[in-house]
Amino acid sequence: MNFKYPVYQPNLSGNEKKYVLDCLDSTWISSKGSYINKFESAFAQKIGVEYAASVCNGTVALHLSLVALGIGEGDEVIVPTLTYIASVNCIVYAGAKPVFVDANADTWQMDPEDVKRKITAKTKAILCVHLYGQACDMKAITQIANEHQLYVIEDCAEALGTKYNNQHVGTFSDIATFSFFGNKTITTGEGGMVVTNNETLYDRLVHYKGQGLAKHREYWHDVVGYNYRMTNICAAIGLAQLERFDELLEKKQQLAKWYKHYLKDIPVTFHEQQTNTFHSYWMCSVLVNNVKDREPLREFLKANGIETRPLFYPVHTMPMYTQHYQMFPVAENLGWRGINLPSYPDLKEEDIAFICKQIVQYFNA
Repeated sequence: MNFKYPVYQPNLSGNEKKYVLDCLDSTWISSKGSYINKFESAFAQKIGVEYAASVCNGTVALHLSLVALGIGEGDEVIVPTLTYIASVNCIVYAGAKPVFVDANADTWQMDPEDVKRKITAKTKAILCVHLYGQACDMKAITQIANEHQLYVIEDCAEALGTKYNNQHVGTFSDIATFSFFGNKTITTGEGGMVVTNNETLYDRLVHYKGQGLAKHREYWHDVVGYNYRMTNICAAIGLAQLERFDELLEKKQQLAKWYKHYLKDIPVTFHEQQTNTFHSYWMCSVLVNNVKDREPLREFLKANGIETRPLFYPVHTMPMYTQHYQMFPVAENLGWRGINLPSYPDLKEEDIAFICKQIVQYFNA
């Protein structure tokens, strides 16, 4: 179905076409070329980190981070159940065991108190996810990790531009990952980035993402590696997008302000920015007060040309992760009540006013 207002569509009005044509003219279209280094360097500088390694998507970024940290068979990784499936699947790819924790009702992020309860002798890392553009409580999480000598991995797929205590997410951990899928704040079509401040970890990332190719011997492979590299064309698009990032982020902030203004005094709760954080609003999201309203409201909006998406279903409820019955009441409550609204940068105030008017009409019917 073609929606008048899709949940997301990218804005490609900068130098994307110019840089891609430059790639085609140069014939450097695969995983070598000048745009890869330019994009990695610009990205590292933008978020304030020493090293950035580009990869072909956000999911492999997560897997590569676990591989670089040596996480595998017999290890446990603590992860929120309220997240996109890739955050959990990557742990299984590495041969480790995901251990779920509940969400915080106010922030929707992983609950540090539940993290403490789930630590065992097998725990190797905490994988925190900055969900929908809000930041996790990184002070609490890093303190827990330091006390128990655990690695911290930040999944920042939805959080480019998000800050905690005025510091960009992705800079608190041993390794952090980003996604540049077509619905992200900046896109490369498909693509991702792994960042770190540790030179040894960076060398391992580059080694493993490039088929395990030895540094000083041509076509000699000394580990079982992966082909996780980004193409020069994707990097060219990414560099053009990054040039306009501040503009795109500012528009996201404006969308959130409009939604909050037009959604006053109706039975929905907007995903608000929390103390000591800067919410990048990758998605503008709401909770309906009554779970029974969510799907009827989504159908009503669909009939009026407005696409929505549910919040992520808690991963512990999915068939491959239900071997042992578990309850995570906060994550389940959020997961059944949440809706993502159209959040792309080309939306105007009159568009947001129309979308909110339809929501109001549903509740007034």
